[in-house]
Amino acid sequence: MIYIVEDDEEIRGIVTYALNSGGFEAKGFESGKEFFDALESALPELILLDIMLPGEDGLEILRRIRESVRTKKIPVIMLTAKNSEYDKVRGLDMGADDYIAKPFGVMELISRINAVLRRSPEKEKEDEALEVSGITLDSARREVLCSAEGNVVNLTYKEFELLRYLMQNAGRVLSRDRLLETVWGYDFEGESRTVDMHIKSLRQKLGEPGAVIKTVRGVGYMMEKV
Repeated sequence: MIYIVEDDEEIRGIVTYALNSGGFEAKGFESGKEFFDALESALPELILLDIMLPGEDGLEILRRIRESVRTKKIPVIMLTAKNSEYDKVRGLDMGADDYIAKPFGVMELISRINAVLRRSPEKEKEDEALEVSGITLDSARREVLCSAEGNVVNLTYKEFELLRYLMQNAGRVLSRDRLLETVWGYDFEGESRTVDMHIKSLRQKLGEPGAVIKTVRGVGYMMEKV
């Protein structure tokens, strides 16, 4: 089942019809309230979520989805008329799996859905705790601790995912393209400065332990084991 949260009745109807005709089971909702009421009864495999909605906007709904234990692993694709890089990065940082701007073609949408669903099993891996160079990451609690004092570091969704991937591959050089493909999704058309911006933010938030994230000139980044 795919849930579609879209206040435009025409778009909601077209997308619902196209997905049902394309082999999916889809159900549309006009508002966040209707959507959350439906979640109480059944959870979908994927959510298509518009940003501009009456009442709660899509980003607030996304925040609630990612903060709930029941729904945090459900893939979310943002549907919106906004297509600036800032809006795209903001949605992805909050935990969206992909982002498609209106107007869009039905075939493109179905392709994006299939791509996200193929990637989603990776999110179902057993939650793990990692410790590298004085940084501890608890996937189950989505918590990062730094230094012997155990200071909690407040990270965005994508900063957390980026740090986890760096820690899982500590000692290995990771290219910017690989980081974009793995952390943001291969169909995210971001530029390499998106990775650089997040690495800079990670280092600042981690403080002194953040120095173990090394820049490999002309290639990408590596988390050093010390």
